[in-house]
Amino acid sequence: MSAEIVPTREEGVSDAAPEEPFDVEPPYVPDHEVLAEVEAFEDRFLDRELSWLRFNQRVLELAEDPTIPLLERVRFLAIFTSNLDEFFMVRVAGLKRRITAGVAVKAASGLMPREVLEQILTVSGELSHRQAQLFKDEIVPALNAEGIELVRWADLDKAEQKQCKRMFKERIFPVLTPLAVDPAHPFPYISGLSLNLAVLLRNPKSDKQHFARVKVPPIFSRFVPLGEQRFVPLEDVIAEHLNRLFPGMEIQQVHSFRVTRNEDLEVEEDDAENLLAALEKELLRRRFGPPVRLEVEESIDPAVLELLVGELGVSQDEVYRLPGPLDLRGLHGIADLSREELKYPAFLPTTHHRLAEVESAAPVDVFKAARRNDVLLHHPYDSFSTSVQRFIEQAAADPHVLAIKQTLYRTSGDSPIIDALIDAAEAGKQVLVIVEIKARFDEQANIRWARKLEQAGCHVVYGVVGLKTHCKLAMVVRDEGDHHGIRRYAHIGTGNYNPKTSRMYEDLGLITTDERVTEDVAHLFNNLSGWSRNASYAELLVAPDSVRSGLVEQVHAEIAHHKAGRPARIRLKANSVVDEALIDSLYLASREGVPVELLVRGICALRPGVPGLSENITVRSVLGRFLEHSRIFWFENGGDPQAWIGSADMMHRNLDRRVEVLVRLPDADSVAEVGQLLDLAFAEDTTAWLLDSDGGWKRNSGEVHLQEELIERQKRRRTSA
Repeated sequence: MSAEIVPTREEGVSDAAPEEPFDVEPPYVPDHEVLAEVEAFEDRFLDRELSWLRFNQRVLELAEDPTIPLLERVRFLAIFTSNLDEFFMVRVAGLKRRITAGVAVKAASGLMPREVLEQILTVSGELSHRQAQLFKDEIVPALNAEGIELVRWADLDKAEQKQCKRMFKERIFPVLTPLAVDPAHPFPYISGLSLNLAVLLRNPKSDKQHFARVKVPPIFSRFVPLGEQRFVPLEDVIAEHLNRLFPGMEIQQVHSFRVTRNEDLEVEEDDAENLLAALEKELLRRRFGPPVRLEVEESIDPAVLELLVGELGVSQDEVYRLPGPLDLRGLHGIADLSREELKYPAFLPTTHHRLAEVESAAPVDVFKAARRNDVLLHHPYDSFSTSVQRFIEQAAADPHVLAIKQTLYRTSGDSPIIDALIDAAEAGKQVLVIVEIKARFDEQANIRWARKLEQAGCHVVYGVVGLKTHCKLAMVVRDEGDHHGIRRYAHIGTGNYNPKTSRMYEDLGLITTDERVTEDVAHLFNNLSGWSRNASYAELLVAPDSVRSGLVEQVHAEIAHHKAGRPARIRLKANSVVDEALIDSLYLASREGVPVELLVRGICALRPGVPGLSENITVRSVLGRFLEHSRIFWFENGGDPQAWIGSADMMHRNLDRRVEVLVRLPDADSVAEVGQLLDLAFAEDTTAWLLDSDGGWKRNSGEVHLQEELIERQKRRRTSA
């Protein structure tokens, strides 16, 4: 792919279009000496892996927060577990691979892989113990006070034990498979993230000890309901009835344990035609990755632990001895209980005011609304179903629509968007779908939907070899008759085309008919589906070619404005900030006196507040009921603000190994709306975690919560409409 940035806008644009900084004067270009002064700070980058652990610590702090509704705290405990699982499966596994292969390359933070791994194991161990103690000492008693009881087997009365015995006999016992370990039965394969029982047995006739493993079936509820909101862990029920599995043997000890394995994918893409088959094979191999973590209950017998450590090949540092029960992902089931008074107040998205029905029960014509004005959507506050989903569904049903082109990265299993694309293809429209089947942990679903789309007659393309197609684009080509002829409508977003996650993820999206934007989107789709490599983009930045360089140029333009005495400021919102070149450009802006504000949900490798380097940079993080997911790049631009939104985070994978898109918001209203959102996010009285120069995060005492305030504003708009 190639993407040339055209810095000036075409003639004849509206007065609302912001003027490019490059038209003002020659762009600022830092000389080698200035860059060398920044690079002289050898420890200017925080370690990305340790920064991620601090992000998950912030998730844990939400679970610890007594002002948050109880069942939401329970859910944050489950999210913390899921996050840490994926971190070990992917990031820790990658570190171990590099160490084993002898690839001893220093991280940007200056740490060697083994040093990073040692710190990860220490910090993650501390956080895991903190989570377990929080669950045991605070959450369980608080749930009990609300009539939700999580008990162990010893707490059950005789009637409940009888109930569990019947359940075990009728439902659980037929599913269990005990696996013995002896010279005739080698140590069994333990699948990743499965919960298991290590059983120590004695043969009363021979007096010999034996070892067996019993897998806790994941098809049953993690916490077994005993009645009205009273639950016992499934492994407790199984452990108490092991004599049914091992008749004639004496059950001496039972201990639960859990293994985490390397489950990242490695697929060669030499032949794109065979990519589906290659990915399916790799998904089978994934289950056999090497272990990277062993979790055991702290009461485990030393001899049993020694056996597990030896057979699994993990080090003592990779063993986590925790108060039980293990695997708190199952707390999602508890958080889902119908106890609305223990959850966040119910929230319903509303239709964007430019798409709202007016004196009619019929849905608004999205095409007519988009022709009048650009529509800047902010999910989940603006409804996804009455905006993006309706846009695609109306396009599929509209006889004037000739073609629909769309990228799909992750979507839900019952996606109405998939159904609409299939309907459009069956109606004879040209439908192009760029499916990214390698979206991590969603590969199986994406393979299934790719084949379903192909069978319906859609043109399905698996993106560009060597790159993940991560951009969020949709384009509709419509024949509007003699008055206008062919018109293109585009949606460019920061989040996936997924109706389910759109209710939980905070994202932005632009629906526009701006001809400069839609022309760029059309060229980009040709790049993705064909051999076109000569497109230049006036209103888009496209990775891997121009997102990094384009953003660096924007930062340099702000420096030029500041030097010339014009207003200059940089405000960025992202999931992660890791890329060294972009961070160095922000350091340079700070050194030159340009204020820089970052809103980062997850990883941040930039050190703010370092004397002589980043004194003009502040970094904050907001977490809450919605996952902050949008990416915004906002520049003061000499007093004529400019804003970009899109799919790219400031990470190597996004800028070098993915097709990403940022779009410059084409109208002043949208830019102002984004500016107001950032004003609220960066306000002193908005609650957030603030990053210090040592990599620590501390929560401020702000009284305004960003998400709650946006919900209230949305409610006020609804009542005033």
